[in-house]
Amino acid sequence: QVQLVESGGGLVQAGGSLRLSCIASGRTFSTLSMAWFRQAPGKERASVAAINSIGTNTYYADSVRGRFTIFRDNAKNTLYLQMNSLKPEDTAVYYCAASIVSGVYNPSRAYEYPYWGQGTQVTVSS
Repeated sequence: QVQLVESGGGLVQAGGSLRLSCIASGRTFSTLSMAWFRQAPGKERASVAAINSIGTNTYYADSVRGRFTIFRDNAKNTLYLQMNSLKPEDTAVYYCAASIVSGVYNPSRAYEYPYWGQGTQVTVSS
């Protein structure tokens, strides 16, 4: 079993930055593939970014590529999402997700990740 706890959400003005964190426990963190998803009100959960277990491969949704960076610190059992140049359309609940597969086949697909955090709210004002 993997437990995930997100933090770092909040209210920020358009153009601003936030860094989300996700601390994992229950399994050796360096063996987990990790991802960030988000869900805006009235919309389906959508992929944001993903990273393999050792941090050598990353995936980004087109909507965030160039603005967001996913990275991990395996020594601290922590996944991060650095979000820059935030836009109002980035407003959503952001979820951390994990898979025990070191490199998932479809990193943008929610079904690849059986473990999820509780989410952290990000609100970007215009």
